[in-house]
Order: sequence, then structure tokens, then C-alpha cells
Amino acid sequence: MLCFIYKSLKKEHLYLYVDKKDDFSKVPEALFNSFGKMDFVMELELMPERKLAKEDAEKVLDSLSGRGYFVQLPPFHSPNPLVT
Repeated sequence: MLCFIYKSLKKEHLYLYVDKKDDFSKVPEALFNSFGKMDFVMELELMPERKLAKEDAEKVLDSLSGRGYFVQLPPFHSPNPLVT
């Protein structure tokens, strides 16, 4: 499946994958607005066995097939309670 990836210029490491280039019609308005301005990053042929840096390809494919979009959230860094 071909997908198109955009990054938020408002929040670092926040990405939106869509199944059609420049078509955000399936993305809920509130979610779309939370991204602010976006830059197109890349077009990618996605297959279940493909390795992605931060996400599971099957999870992304399922979301694209079902919803038409996938959101890659920034990594969550919880404070280590053992470090003072």
C-alpha cells in the first residue's frame, strides 16, 4: 500500500500518514487542526514485512486501511524515579 507521510511543524516527532497524497478528508478536524502547519516528508510503499524506524508496519497498514490515516506520536519519556 502506498502511503504519504507529513510532519507537524508545531510539535516535533509528530507525523501523519494518509492513504492519498494531500487528502486529509478522513482525518477528524480537531486532530488535523492539532497538527498545525505540516510539511510533506515522503511517499512510501508500505508492506507488513517492511521495517519502520518507530512504528509497526502492520499497525500502520491496519489504520490506513480502516481509517485512511495513522498518527505517529512523539516518543514518551517518563522521568526515571531512580535518578535524582
